[in-house]
Amino acid sequence: MKRKISITIEDSVLNGIDSVVDNVFIRNRSHAIEFLAKTALGEHKQAVMLAGGPEEKLRISDSEFRITAKIGNSTVVEKAVKRLRENGFRDIFIVARHNVLTRVFDILKDGSSHNVKVSYIEEKESGGSADSLRLLKGKINANFLAVYGHILFDKVNIQELWNQHIKQATAVATLIVTTAPNPSEKGTVKVEGSRILEFIQKPKKTDVYLVFSPIFVATPEIFNISGSSLEYDVFPKLAEQGLLFGHTSAEKEQHVHTAADARAIVKS
Repeated sequence: MKRKISITIEDSVLNGIDSVVDNVFIRNRSHAIEFLAKTALGEHKQAVMLAGGPEEKLRISDSEFRITAKIGNSTVVEKAVKRLRENGFRDIFIVARHNVLTRVFDILKDGSSHNVKVSYIEEKESGGSADSLRLLKGKINANFLAVYGHILFDKVNIQELWNQHIKQATAVATLIVTTAPNPSEKGTVKVEGSRILEFIQKPKKTDVYLVFSPIFVATPEIFNISGSSLEYDVFPKLAEQGLLFGHTSAEKEQHVHTAADARAIVKS
């Protein structure tokens, strides 16, 4: 049953709502408000797995890539999809180049056997992670989760990340932030409260031990921020504009860069 209500809303927010209307999937303003509310509350949640870049750099054996590395009886991508599904993300986009996508498709097919819908976005070339993500422009019209394709995040509370992003009205992106003993190898963040004041990718020298874990929630506005790299271009710009936030996590992701990494995770 549907009910008619009257609400008061800021012009800028209303303009954002109207921008979602495409007269195909979203028919009118009322439909847009309902769609966005359901998205915020947990329905229609979308996730992106970023596995772009040159295939030779992502290959860990003759037949496997980082995203398809074997983890016991499963693979990195299957474990990621399982975790996403457990948190209500049933619409999943995977961005990668042709051979990587072909191998992922061999494993997931259309996703129905995992109770999700998987869409494959082929990257021809890119200058970095932002270029890869920007291939989703026009395909995603609401908040979405993004994870990098070479990580396992079984213990990371992505639902709390999602909730915090929704509550931050001005956030274009909300990053998982954790600690690292080697911050100069990662993206360091200076944080005040939940707002990220500064984002520096792989600083030569730093006394900041809070770093970006490669998981974040963003609005479609992120597609409009210029630059080829999320870490070197987009995130620093958002921080300067006061539009980048962080969610501190006590749990850390696990990275799979090599076959040895995959074997170590199985043994741990």
